[in-house]
Amino acid sequence: MLVATFCSLLVIYLYLKIIDKHPKFPTNWPFLGMMPGLISNSHRMHDFVTELLQESGGTFVIKRHCFAGSAEIFTCDPANIQHILSRNFSNYPKGPKFNQIFELLGEGIFNTDASLWELQRKTTMFLLNHSKFRTFLERISWGEVENRLIPILDRVAVESEEIDLADLLQKFTYDTSCKLILGYDPCCLSIDSMHDDKAFHVKAEKAFDITETGAFYRHILPVSYWKFKKWLQIGLEKKMKKASDELNSLVVHCIALKREQLNKSSTTDDLVTKTQSEDDFDLLTNFMHAYKGITSPSGNFDKFLKDTVMNLLFAARDTTSATLSWFFWLIATHPSVGLKIQEEIKKNMEFKNNEENDIRLFDTANISNLVYLHGALCEAMRLFPAVPLNHKSSHQADVLPSGHSIEKNTRILISFYSVGRMESIWGEDCLEFKPERWISEQGKTKHVPSYKFVAFNSGPRTCLGKEMSFVQTKIIAASILYRYRIEMVEGHPPVYPRKSVVLQMKNGLMVKVTKSPA
Repeated sequence: MLVATFCSLLVIYLYLKIIDKHPKFPTNWPFLGMMPGLISNSHRMHDFVTELLQESGGTFVIKRHCFAGSAEIFTCDPANIQHILSRNFSNYPKGPKFNQIFELLGEGIFNTDASLWELQRKTTMFLLNHSKFRTFLERISWGEVENRLIPILDRVAVESEEIDLADLLQKFTYDTSCKLILGYDPCCLSIDSMHDDKAFHVKAEKAFDITETGAFYRHILPVSYWKFKKWLQIGLEKKMKKASDELNSLVVHCIALKREQLNKSSTTDDLVTKTQSEDDFDLLTNFMHAYKGITSPSGNFDKFLKDTVMNLLFAARDTTSATLSWFFWLIATHPSVGLKIQEEIKKNMEFKNNEENDIRLFDTANISNLVYLHGALCEAMRLFPAVPLNHKSSHQADVLPSGHSIEKNTRILISFYSVGRMESIWGEDCLEFKPERWISEQGKTKHVPSYKFVAFNSGPRTCLGKEMSFVQTKIIAASILYRYRIEMVEGHPPVYPRKSVVLQMKNGLMVKVTKSPA
């Protein structure tokens, strides 16, 4: 009895000593692994993971419950990132687990590997870089700013109202994304429909949010657990099914309308070079032409088309609005940065007046002159990357540059959020908002390797819409900061990420808007 008691106390003592060495590490429970620690910290998951990675030197092994198979790897080590996303790219596909988590994305570019991914990448890159699409992007973005965003903010400023800027920006990007991708205007920023809870766009926005929250939990919970809930159709899995059906219905409806329009035009010309003008160069029309005759794995052309545009909708709507929301929160809490950007705009931009509503618009050709604005946006994306986590699976066994051995079919989670918060990468001031870190002594934009600045991913899967995103965010940010001062409302609840695979704000961004002096 005494021997058993002594042995038990010795085991407990040694276990507590191990924990004391790494006080931030989640407890590795028998059978349950580290699952309880992950779930209990789900409300602050990205900061929790960052703490673990800081404690472990940039790479950490997660031991899940005993039925989960091999352990999983978290990393934010730039050498590992470059190895996984670039140098040994072929060994780290998305893998089947990613497809299960993001099943709504189907056969789209974010879910696929190999030849199907290559096809979509090549086609999408061609269309996004086409001069007509770039003209279309600028026209749509400026039109939304001039005819919807500015009138709403003018009214809010005049009437001294408070407004959720994060919600406003999400509606803006949903409008522009639908126009650019589907050729459809949901009119989210229409004053008449903004507060109409029964409006179709409100249901669609909620559906996007539900699917993103569901995907977040699928990363944390045991696969068998969420799959069982999905089979029973209960809880969040039931909501995800309904949300997915609504989003699929929206895209299928837009495809049917577009096909009807094309049939009426009765043309067989090359849509990219002939029938598509700068006024209607939407991606759906061009994909319908480019993918004609393509056989997808499912054998269903319309499903493949739906999945293609669904992936782009997710990317365009959420990443841009998330980036801008965090950017304006940082500006509101660092007003001197906003004033510097305003001065830069006045000094470097040429304006053109719209005689109908007296709104001064910028000449987009000069937007590259806004070096300080570019630095502020990059700094916001460094601290708050819209996609905070990347998910890979090893095809074969490997050894990472950090020395960690990787077994075949090991899931690897790259924390883009943590990369921007590492002193070893960005210095002791890594948590400070400093646009100056992106500007050289010559006043030019500094280049930072993509495996350190990971907001747009890295390697062959680098975001194809990177330049498009910068153009649109600069148009919106410059238009607002030139005209208004943004202040947080008093008593605003803490601002932190909500539970989602996209870094959206939990409590929105309630602000007061005042017009800047001319």
